[in-house]
Amino acid sequence: MNTTANGHVPVLLEPAVDALKVIEDGIYIDGTYGRGGHAGAILERLGAAGRLVVVDRDPQAIEHAEQRMGADPRVGIVHAGFDQLEKLAEEEGIHGQVNGLLLDLGVSSPQLDSPERGFSFREDGPLDMRMDPGTGESAADWLARAEEAEIARIIKEYGEERFARRIARSIVMARSGQRIERTAQLAELVERTLGRRPGDRHPATRTFQAIRIHVNRELESLDEVLDAGIRILAPGGRFVVISFHSLEDRRVKQQFLRAAKPPPTNRRLPVDPDFRPQLKLVGRLVRPDDTEEAVNPRSRSSRMRVAEKL
Repeated sequence: MNTTANGHVPVLLEPAVDALKVIEDGIYIDGTYGRGGHAGAILERLGAAGRLVVVDRDPQAIEHAEQRMGADPRVGIVHAGFDQLEKLAEEEGIHGQVNGLLLDLGVSSPQLDSPERGFSFREDGPLDMRMDPGTGESAADWLARAEEAEIARIIKEYGEERFARRIARSIVMARSGQRIERTAQLAELVERTLGRRPGDRHPATRTFQAIRIHVNRELESLDEVLDAGIRILAPGGRFVVISFHSLEDRRVKQQFLRAAKPPPTNRRLPVDPDFRPQLKLVGRLVRPDDTEEAVNPRSRSSRMRVAEKL
């Protein structure tokens, strides 16, 4: 199992890079650099005329990319969210010429393992959760001002938490006495609200996921890049997306299907004659094998979908 210099284990590394079908003189975008596991593997397969653009909204990831790849003339490094990829491709003069686009969604292991980033309930830290700490509203700020109904909706929709209303009510009651500013505060609050049985996963798991997704506009950004990504690609270019929960994977699956197959119609009606497929689906859903799961338990929920531009 390959690892980056800081011990980070990239998920579905070989399947993802193989799916890109890297050609030596091709142009590739890694829209979620993280700690460069996938980007490094792509770079190993590129020749001197190849080009790789790595993108991340996390300034720490960009700093890592600069240190690791900044001296390589084949690599461009951009601090941005992947929802800005189409604008970036236009500025770089590669719109419609990209041979492969890779997205590894969600939060990275270094982010989870840094208590000061506020993503994890396992260690106490400031309740931030922003992938780019320099922009937007922190989780603590949002929880301090949001209405109970909005908190409940976010936890239910983005966390798929059936006790969302109960959790939201507890948050609003708690904040009236003391601002919720630490990850441990929120995790303990949810645990007190729902209870916990030995061996079960932490009851705050879904709540933390939901708030993180909301704070970072993850699903809205994903919808934007799934649409724009098709336009960025060259004919024959590969679009590879790794996701970690059903909300993401469902969006990827539906967007790829919409671009590959005509919409369903009544059996008595013909297929829309104006439909022109933009993508060809490649293979089936890919999951990590037993070996990868054993080495990297965080890979267990990962799933990968691949499509090719027609």
